[in-house]
Amino acid sequence: MRLFFFLLFIAVPLAELAILIKVGEIIGVLPTVLLVIMTAVIGVALLKRQGIAALAGARQSLEAGKFPVDSVVDGACLLVAGAFLLTPGLITDTVGFLLLVPGLRRGLAHWLFDKMVKSGNMHFQTFGMGNEDSRGDPRQDSAPSGAGPTIETEYTDLDTSEPEQSSSNYGKRDRSKSPWRK
Repeated sequence: MRLFFFLLFIAVPLAELAILIKVGEIIGVLPTVLLVIMTAVIGVALLKRQGIAALAGARQSLEAGKFPVDSVVDGACLLVAGAFLLTPGLITDTVGFLLLVPGLRRGLAHWLFDKMVKSGNMHFQTFGMGNEDSRGDPRQDSAPSGAGPTIETEYTDLDTSEPEQSSSNYGKRDRSKSPWRK
């Protein structure tokens, strides 16, 4: 984990700086700055379009009664892509643009999901979503389809008699006998 943070906060910025200096020597300082700005603008425009599509996909899944797993994964990847695209540098822009490719994004997400499940870092249990998860893998449900979580509670029945309701006093109750009044 320390190596990850070392690479994230030390090595990546140094590599970005080295590449920007080299590109600046080759094409000049102003074109390099314009290139970085242009990649950010194009990236944000693509990100906005794909983000709206991910929201529409989530809405469609929810309306169909399905959990929007793919849309949630897309949204998370698009969030990371946006961070990379807004960070100045050509390496981070490349990674950000790669995360904007839907096939690559979903392949990466499925690979990470499988790796986390195999490592034991992820456990899941579904209720009421049928016998398949969103990826089509058969899973054993611990509850029958349509059943939600069980909520246990204790209660005391204070009044077992039903008050007679005529049409003239429908909806009116004798509130003086309420157990909440003192």
